[in-house]
Amino acid sequence: MCGITGFYSFNTTTAHTVAKVQQSNEKLNQRGPDSGAIFKTEQVALGHRRLSIIDTSNLAAQPMMDVSKRYVLVFNGEIFNYKALAAHHLVPYFKEIGGAKSSSDTEVLLALLIQYGTKCIEWLHGFFAFCFYDTLTGQMILARDPLGKKPFLYHLTKDGFAFSSEMKSLLEWDIPRKVDFTVLHQYLQLNYVPQPQSMIENVLKLKAGHFMVMGKNGLEQYQAFYTTTCQPDQYHQYTYEEAQQQLIAKMDASVQERMISDVPLGAFLSGGIDSSVIVALASRYTPKLNTFSIGYKDNKFFDETKYAELVAQKYHTNHHVFSLSNDDFLENVFGVLDYIDEPFADSSALPLYILSKNTRKHVTVALSGDGADEVFSGYNKHAAEWEMRQTSLLKTFVKMGAPLWKIMPHSRNNKISNLFRQLDRFAEGAKLSTQDRYWRWASFNSLSKASALLHPSVLSQVNFPLMEKEQQAIVSAIQTDDFNEVLLTDIRLVLLSDMLVKVDMMSMANSIEVRSPFLDKRVVDFAFGLPATYKIDGKMKKKLVQDAFREMLPTALYDRPKHGFEIPMLDWLRKELWGLINNDLLEKNFIVQQGIFDADTIENLKRKLKSNNPEDSHATIWALIVFQYWWKKYIA
Repeated sequence: MCGITGFYSFNTTTAHTVAKVQQSNEKLNQRGPDSGAIFKTEQVALGHRRLSIIDTSNLAAQPMMDVSKRYVLVFNGEIFNYKALAAHHLVPYFKEIGGAKSSSDTEVLLALLIQYGTKCIEWLHGFFAFCFYDTLTGQMILARDPLGKKPFLYHLTKDGFAFSSEMKSLLEWDIPRKVDFTVLHQYLQLNYVPQPQSMIENVLKLKAGHFMVMGKNGLEQYQAFYTTTCQPDQYHQYTYEEAQQQLIAKMDASVQERMISDVPLGAFLSGGIDSSVIVALASRYTPKLNTFSIGYKDNKFFDETKYAELVAQKYHTNHHVFSLSNDDFLENVFGVLDYIDEPFADSSALPLYILSKNTRKHVTVALSGDGADEVFSGYNKHAAEWEMRQTSLLKTFVKMGAPLWKIMPHSRNNKISNLFRQLDRFAEGAKLSTQDRYWRWASFNSLSKASALLHPSVLSQVNFPLMEKEQQAIVSAIQTDDFNEVLLTDIRLVLLSDMLVKVDMMSMANSIEVRSPFLDKRVVDFAFGLPATYKIDGKMKKKLVQDAFREMLPTALYDRPKHGFEIPMLDWLRKELWGLINNDLLEKNFIVQQGIFDADTIENLKRKLKSNNPEDSHATIWALIVFQYWWKKYIA
């Protein structure tokens, strides 16, 4: 796990920019605190920061060159099947050069690319972003893993090409820092930036499961090597009971493969089904697995540590609980804001940051249950969409009650007001098409509310036709009554641009690698070859996962509501952070001078936050705080 950066000058106009490699590389220090190095010619610069996981010796250092010094690789990630790939494809190659110099996956990837070019990328199991450079031909191959776990940002012009693992590093390559107001509008709807866009104009993200080939004159190829798709022709391949056994076997293999490490390894344990499954399986392969949980001292509604402890006791793990108060959040909030180099307002990033920070004191690698909700249908919105597609008295009742739900108090902070919030969103969604409903339920703010937040001069610069086109590209998979299409859309939007960004960013802020067995591409492909009824019905979400592992997990895990991994944000913003809101980042005179947001709308939003009916105002306020902090640091 590392950070990579690079620049390719296509002519003399940008050749001087190559010298910026040191500054760009230093911005990735937290991703790779163990070492850093660069490769540089007159036209090309490649930088690498290393977090040593597999083969921690200097023999595995990067940038890595082959024995001929013709080929160079900078690589971020892990290839879990590298030993099998070497045995199957590289025996003659390594024999010819006198053997491998290291025991690293980096050297195997370098050799595969030398021997097979882009063909080998689809063979890789793991997560990665890399740049492979041929000094003789001047050709670069750049790739990103199948589901987009590892970030890859780039800026391409007729004069040069820059890339990096992080925006803060990319901006060191003299890229114009201009906010893309169309993307800002999307961010105000979703609370994150939908890929492949970024908040900076002309900065993009390489699409998940894609590679690029760059030559001396620019882009030569941009192509997918992996695409997640629904596979209805396979829906009847397994009975439900057979599918359970298949899932256990595939998850067991995925977990076992991800246990490889030359540094201490553990697992996050939230008390939910997903992380508990990972711990149950991982415990087969290591005694006294280190497990880590966080709890909430000041709000028991969100605390799930007692369920995590049940799993820890069952599997005799070496369990660590970090119990957090609002003061703990306050002590760490600026650590999160300082590390965020592109606006990202999923508030659960904060507890994940603290969890990663404390976990790093014990291990360098942590397994997690990320991805199960998107792949196997675990969200409340999935249950709502399933219900929406049925003919039922419940749906009729909720639709008829729309005027009442609208006027009742809405808040995520307690059960009753959260129920009214959910009923209102359900009734609102009932009026929309399937595709529009998906987008609305994925959003915190509607199109009109997001527009109202922007200053008229900024709103006039929003490219609404382009935004609609990008939105349609995301929801286009939803075409029929196959519920798997909803999950596929979650893979393309929520998983890629929210969940994986959060995990990568907050773990890398603390120099810890997180591995997600549910996101092995073989598990994902298997899941999308099953009928949706195996995953969700009117009684149960994530049905297959729950049933397959029922005998392995404590019964208490099945008899409780799912709260998710979020913090009690409303009280926190009303109290501890109110000064930051009212006197600094959202202070009225500053808003007016800045000229991005509508000052009156912001003032109304602040009043809403303090009212008895705050609705989702805290989520929008947090999104604005994150943006403003970022804007002051990187743009102003």
